[in-house]
Amino acid sequence: MDLEGKVAVVTGGSRGIGKGIARRLADEGSDVVISARSADTLEASAKEIATATGRRVEPVPADLSTLEGCEELHRQATASFDHIDILINCAGATKSGPFVELSDQLWQEGFDLKFFGAVRLSRLFWPHLVASHGSVVNIVGGMARTPNPGFAIGGSVNAALANFSKALAGQGLIDDVNVNTIHPGQVQTERLTEMMTDQAAAQGKTPEQVLEETIQRQGIRRLGTIEDVAELAVFLCLPQARHIQGTAISVDGGGTKGLF
Repeated sequence: MDLEGKVAVVTGGSRGIGKGIARRLADEGSDVVISARSADTLEASAKEIATATGRRVEPVPADLSTLEGCEELHRQATASFDHIDILINCAGATKSGPFVELSDQLWQEGFDLKFFGAVRLSRLFWPHLVASHGSVVNIVGGMARTPNPGFAIGGSVNAALANFSKALAGQGLIDDVNVNTIHPGQVQTERLTEMMTDQAAAQGKTPEQVLEETIQRQGIRRLGTIEDVAELAVFLCLPQARHIQGTAISVDGGGTKGLF
């Protein structure tokens, strides 16, 4: 248990990748604060992780697309624990679709949660991370590197967050805080299952057919799992990974074909 006694804050922790990372951090000995909008789902996930790992897991329902929500998470996390060692920014989903159908509101919502939420929380928790020589891991996405006309909002948000992460890593060199980025490809989560079910219905296919076509189109062996991303996120917080700084690592089975 290499993270015994550490305290981690994980956004988007009620389900999917965020929940998986929170669970693995608790497996490694960390106490965890998880946050998301849905209070009921968040409470259930906190109880599940605490029961499985024996660690303290504090749920904080908050709308992290607002400054007030970010401040509430910071207030409750720092009231519950006297130190914060790890920040995992994982919250945020963006709308896809034809460019001309994407309204200003959809663009704003995309940036509000995933980009500005990560920026605000990094700023709020930075003094605590400096004091503990801590770590930040931003869960971004492969579209930061691979623009797609059907995913213009997500790609733009991801690219902005990737750039911010690199800049924050520069500050981390000054303040002794590790900052790294993970770019997951398509990962088998509840949200992806819902999206593929919708696509299958629209195309008159089965979800299994849509899944297989997706794998073939990307030229990969399989889709990613939550565990694929969670294992790397935890490793980047370990003392053994301290010399990895300011990097962005794809976890996509080779789906990103470019040099960077």
